[in-house]
Amino acid sequence: MTAPTTFAPSTVTISDAEKRHRRLVMMICALGLSVLVALALYGADYYSLSQADRPFSPKHHLLKPSGAVGINLGVLGVLLLCGIFLYPLRKRWAWLHKQGSSMHWLDHHVVLGVAAPVCIAFHSSFKFRGLAGIAFWVMVGVASSGLIGRYLYAQIPRQVAADELSVRIFQGVLERQRIVPQSELRWLFNLPTPNHVAHRSAFAALGYMVASDLARPFRVARLRLHVMGAGPAIRSLGGMLQPKNAQLEGVISLARKQALLSRRIVFLSHAQQVFKLWHVVHRPFSYAFAVLALVHIVVAMLLGFF
Repeated sequence: MTAPTTFAPSTVTISDAEKRHRRLVMMICALGLSVLVALALYGADYYSLSQADRPFSPKHHLLKPSGAVGINLGVLGVLLLCGIFLYPLRKRWAWLHKQGSSMHWLDHHVVLGVAAPVCIAFHSSFKFRGLAGIAFWVMVGVASSGLIGRYLYAQIPRQVAADELSVRIFQGVLERQRIVPQSELRWLFNLPTPNHVAHRSAFAALGYMVASDLARPFRVARLRLHVMGAGPAIRSLGGMLQPKNAQLEGVISLARKQALLSRRIVFLSHAQQVFKLWHVVHRPFSYAFAVLALVHIVVAMLLGFF
């Protein structure tokens, strides 16, 4: 019998600048989330009151939209919104275009786009009425479409030739390993043929990509159960957590990379179509929200709320 082939997990080198960027983003997100959780716990009894009962709460002077906390949350929300528009401005301003990488700018754009509606929700004390309410829900729509756009952006390969070469290299390594049966790997990240994809609509292709991303953790868990057996699988919560099996996880990691690159190449044209359509929807909503927010700020200042 032939001895099983050992498998060294593949490693991806991450630059120090990329590590610092990730740590910075995680720290900012953790800090912002902690502040919002503390504010939600402090103001839970106030936010649950009706509009008529709120003036009688001892926290009203702080948490109302024009209160000490509420007005500062509104100012912070406006600053976050201004930061959001730095990303499209970067494409037209040569000096700004040279600062940082496009991926980092996009990540910050998405984080600000998610943080701003949350901040504005606390500023409005969760009462969305009139022009301000319309602006808020438009902002929620913009933020939601921004998350979709970030997902679509990740599905479009930047260097198709290099990705195709990587796919062939990964495939060769996976075919030589003997840790996971080939049939299991093919089932784990099964992809439709290019001919099949060509006959699908762009939105059907997008639905397939989202469904495959949602199903992937469960397929990986099933594979771990099959390879490791019941004992280790139970200790890893049914295969949902990574077990202490470096070789198995190396195969799964490499198979995941190979499948993701293959999928991006196969669905390239469809992903580009949906991404172009997304731009048509996202930009007008962004500008419409900016106008509504500006009108709300001007009206609030004229009425003496600042």
